[in-house]
Amino acid sequence: MAAVLESMRALFAPAPAFVIDHETPADVVAREALLDRTMGRDRRKKSSEKIRSGRIPAEGLALVARDRAGHVIGTVRLWSIEAGVSREGQAIDALLLGPLAVDCAHEGKGIGAALMRAALLEARKRGHGAVLLVGDAPYYERFGFFADKTQHLVMPGPFARDRFLALELVPGWLEGAAGMVVASGRKLSQPMVSRRAA
Repeated sequence: MAAVLESMRALFAPAPAFVIDHETPADVVAREALLDRTMGRDRRKKSSEKIRSGRIPAEGLALVARDRAGHVIGTVRLWSIEAGVSREGQAIDALLLGPLAVDCAHEGKGIGAALMRAALLEARKRGHGAVLLVGDAPYYERFGFFADKTQHLVMPGPFARDRFLALELVPGWLEGAAGMVVASGRKLSQPMVSRRAA
């Protein structure tokens, strides 16, 4: 009887307002338009963009939120980086998170938090040791990001020290990390070229 009741509840339960999914090539145009709307076209001038430029996100770590109709309403991507070097001079593999964005019409529904939780869970499952980002500390602290782990690291170009945060997925991963954060991920096979209609 309990199984029948559970089946009935599932049948009549409202569909979720959004789902988290892996990004597909068909999502690129919608993702870029969303980022332009939420972050402005100047987003490409940020230090983090210098690291992402010409690179492919880390394997399995490009996620989107879709509404009930399947439209992209949120996005987050993580990128392979070297977070400086250890005390022994060894490069420290890590991830750079960003950008995280949610369509303005869907803010306040927990979509950004759901994207963050899904991305961090997937990064942990894939064996990554740490995630860095440049962002609003009060927002990201609830996910475990703090500036103390990045105090001896620098980004290429200007950045706000108090917004440069890290989360260790493996305790001690960033211990002694110092130096420049650099891209280490896969490069795009062909540069993306903007073409005008003829």
